[in-house]
Amino acid sequence: MGNSLKAILAFVPSNKCQKYLLEDLEEMPVDKMVDLSGRQMRRLPVHICSFRELVKLYLSDNNLNHLPPELEQLQNLQILALDFNNFKALPLVVCTLKQLCILYLGNNKLCSLPLELRLLQNLKTLWIESNCLQYLPEVVCELSLLKTLHAGSNALRGLPRQLQGLQELRTIWLSGNLLSEFPPVLLDMPFLEVIDVDRNSIRFFPSLAHLPGLKLVIYDHNPCRNAPKVAKGVRRVGRWSEESPEPRKRSGAVIDITLDEKPLLPPAAKAEPDAEPC
Repeated sequence: MGNSLKAILAFVPSNKCQKYLLEDLEEMPVDKMVDLSGRQMRRLPVHICSFRELVKLYLSDNNLNHLPPELEQLQNLQILALDFNNFKALPLVVCTLKQLCILYLGNNKLCSLPLELRLLQNLKTLWIESNCLQYLPEVVCELSLLKTLHAGSNALRGLPRQLQGLQELRTIWLSGNLLSEFPPVLLDMPFLEVIDVDRNSIRFFPSLAHLPGLKLVIYDHNPCRNAPKVAKGVRRVGRWSEESPEPRKRSGAVIDITLDEKPLLPPAAKAEPDAEPC
């Protein structure tokens, strides 16, 4: 079935058209996973919401901007992918899915997140990269089990102090934002393992040597004049990292040393449709 025809049928509410859009998907798959990515859908076929034992639902790369209230029936859902769509606001029905542990919201048009997001207390991984966020919504700081936060390619200029309350957070990706200084709150988060502030506007890096859990810090493509100091064994990616000397000081002047550009380290790969649920 051509993508254009699928896009047209997505507008037709009749059960016959809905099932035709889903091709042979009349019963819930044995693996409890449905992948409807890349079908140019503008509305989610309501028939999917009858699969009440569904664990993984991938709706990436469509033209969705809303979701039906019937989605609330999927109370066993653990992975929901809504990235690469046209959401300007997160549908509140998503916040009723209390078993969610991985939520992909990247590459949409979100400027904020609803307070109801705090209801997702099982959430461990949140992708909100490539949206229109000028600040990190404080409701994110209420997701007590969050381990991984992808917030790159937004317009963030800082982070809220409440973030230090996320004691389970291990990885934070902040590349491609508008940070002019290293977020002070990260200095008070000793359990962080990965910090990515690549492609920002940070000119000075404080010492990170006191963070006992740190394993990797990515700070490349910043106009910085120093590298962050780290404890032994911590990997740095950026100018004057382990493989390169820091700038030498002579009579108070800083002498630049020409360095080859280092390759970017991409963020952790998104879970594939056959990935194990939480």
